[in-house]
Amino acid sequence: MVSRRDFFLTCGGAGCALAAGVSAGSVLLPARRAFAANTPRAFPARFWKKLPNKAIECGLCPKHCKVEDRERGFCGVRENRDGEYMTLVWGQPCAVHVDPIEKKPLFHFLPGSRAFSIATAGCNLECKCCQNWDISQSKPEDVDFRFMPPDEVVRSAKDYDACVTFTYSEPIVYLEYAIDTAKAARKAGVRATMVTGGSGEAEPMKEVLKYLDAVKVDLKGFTEDYYQRMCKGKLKPVLDTIEVIRASGVWLELVHLCVPGQNDSEPEILAMCRWVKTHLGADVPVHFTRFHPEYQMKNVAPTPNATLIRCREMGLAEGLHFVYTGNVPGLAGENTSCPKCGKVVVVRQGFELEEMHIKAGRCGFCGTVVPGVWS
Repeated sequence: MVSRRDFFLTCGGAGCALAAGVSAGSVLLPARRAFAANTPRAFPARFWKKLPNKAIECGLCPKHCKVEDRERGFCGVRENRDGEYMTLVWGQPCAVHVDPIEKKPLFHFLPGSRAFSIATAGCNLECKCCQNWDISQSKPEDVDFRFMPPDEVVRSAKDYDACVTFTYSEPIVYLEYAIDTAKAARKAGVRATMVTGGSGEAEPMKEVLKYLDAVKVDLKGFTEDYYQRMCKGKLKPVLDTIEVIRASGVWLELVHLCVPGQNDSEPEILAMCRWVKTHLGADVPVHFTRFHPEYQMKNVAPTPNATLIRCREMGLAEGLHFVYTGNVPGLAGENTSCPKCGKVVVVRQGFELEEMHIKAGRCGFCGTVVPGVWS
């Protein structure tokens, strides 16, 4: 019998590529393969409808996979069994870490706190530059996991004085597990957050948003061409999801991974920043982060620092109040400044919180409200 704490010390190596080469401040649990040859358990899925001849149509994401009996959808974690749709990842995380909340990155959500991060196998996109491809592009039976129901996740998060965070792969494909866990967290007084690519349908997303406290969305590009060519997805559903999150009142932050020569042109960045300001407002934080060579793009050099600085300057010039750079500790763009007086109210170094001058949600110097969740 393996204890919960022993499991944390052995499971979860697949997710640690998220910020490759950046370890400052990370409470990352050592990884080794320890639970091989597990057989995934099947649990009833939600958000689908029956079709003739035992086929089903999944309504979880824009792909709307039509799945024949004994087949799976694009994500590889949801299976049609005799005309009933089942999820093969409910309660079965393959990555479990305790991270700084800044690693997500969430900069306006409880700075200096910790995230009890969990992930299952599977994704409904296939990004050529995926930093966590070894779990996102895997089937449930191809990874090590342990049965960990929602109540156990919440107890563990409390043990580490952390929020629960659904991250690393794509929480949309294990949304039933995320909803049930976030519900349990809300009941226990534990915060719950999500890191997602945002390629989901509105109604399932609205269901999980009832129990979430913050969401970070990876806005991977700002053209349909990029999403189709690089991610096997579409841009518009992601934008729709982002607007649903913003309208819900749940705290929202955006990340744009700058892939050299692919999604970092000036027209694209300007269009994205203008869309954010117009559709979401100037107070939604936007992070421009450094790409590290991974998955199918190992021959592409990391993002130059100058690109991140240029993107940040464009965002600020377009009137966004909080524009950050990421995955490069020490680069300009790690700190939070008051949108009125301009003084630095949160000082960071990598994933470390060094100073905070926000009192009751207001700038400690001039008293202006600084949007976010600070306590």
